[in-house]
Amino acid sequence: MQRTVEKEWFAGGYFRLPHGDQTESRQRIKQLLAQRVDSQPLNQPNAGSVFRNPHGDYAARLIEACGLKGCSIGGAMVSPKHANFIVNTGNANATEIEALMKMVQDRVKKETGVELIPEVRIIGDARGHS
Repeated sequence: MQRTVEKEWFAGGYFRLPHGDQTESRQRIKQLLAQRVDSQPLNQPNAGSVFRNPHGDYAARLIEACGLKGCSIGGAMVSPKHANFIVNTGNANATEIEALMKMVQDRVKKETGVELIPEVRIIGDARGHS
């Protein structure tokens, strides 16, 4: 079987930012990090945001509106804390995670008409082939 190799690009840049108050900046960073800890399931294994936000809306809002928070397949679960995260409750495998992603996509499409586009990149398939 022939594999295709995707080209990757890396970019660098220099930025000039206005000088600000260092103490104020550190406080703002701490505040943003605290908001993230409060709103995302960072204490559980996950791959970050699963779906891209559709134009003018939020994937998490759509998933939650469809009643999918806490829904699970095997060890993969839509996070009760943030609906656009799929968490591993301890024993999830790739097949379960992909099946849950597909179920979420299908349900959101059926109930809202919005097609969720995965933000995560799946390499190979759940059966161990690449």
